[in-house]
Amino acid sequence: MAELGVNIDHVATVRQARRTYEPDPVWAAALAELGGADGITLHLREDRRHILDRDLELLRQTVTVKLNLEMACDEEVVRIACNAKPDQATLVPERREEVTTEGGLDVAGNRQRVGEVIGRLQEAGIVVSLFLDPVDEQIDTAAQLGADAVELHTGAYALAARGNPQQEQLVALTAAGQRVRAAGMVLHAGHGLTYRNVKPVAQIEGITELNIGHSIIARAIMVGLQQAVREMKQLIA
Repeated sequence: MAELGVNIDHVATVRQARRTYEPDPVWAAALAELGGADGITLHLREDRRHILDRDLELLRQTVTVKLNLEMACDEEVVRIACNAKPDQATLVPERREEVTTEGGLDVAGNRQRVGEVIGRLQEAGIVVSLFLDPVDEQIDTAAQLGADAVELHTGAYALAARGNPQQEQLVALTAAGQRVRAAGMVLHAGHGLTYRNVKPVAQIEGITELNIGHSIIARAIMVGLQQAVREMKQLIA
């Protein structure tokens, strides 16, 4: 059974909309843990649009499950990560104009910088995952650079129309997953997964971690965060 990492960025987004102190993503992380989350995921962006340095500091002190820090290869954020020492860092692309992460990291086109960041994070004792599209060249480059894990970007699957289009994306994810595992890396997946589309991805052979945020937080507004996490865990199982 895959583990569930709950992304709490969307709680921070609501807080930052009013530049106030609530809702607190640190409290949300505690509730997610009570609901059965196996990990807490947060994205410290270069522009600090939602998660703040303070959040990372407090979460590192309070989270008792895996703490997964999504981050770009920004120098300041790399220094913060090496100091905070999350259990895992997931390297993602980042643009200020985007609403959310729009695609996988171009590892093949940025080998030198990504390789340097991987090395620095691993030296700090942090497991490194790369957020990649299901593309052979990107996966092979990740293995060559010594990444510990790959999180497959499931956005195209999530956006595909039901039926054959979605099935084609699932086939691509499955093949990419096999390539990740054959290269000796741990297989994760995430982005755009919901209560309606998560089951087929959770059933891909070798998936060990699914990172889900928006759909869980959206449901939590209606049913509460603990219940929303429990329901997602049941679907993954």
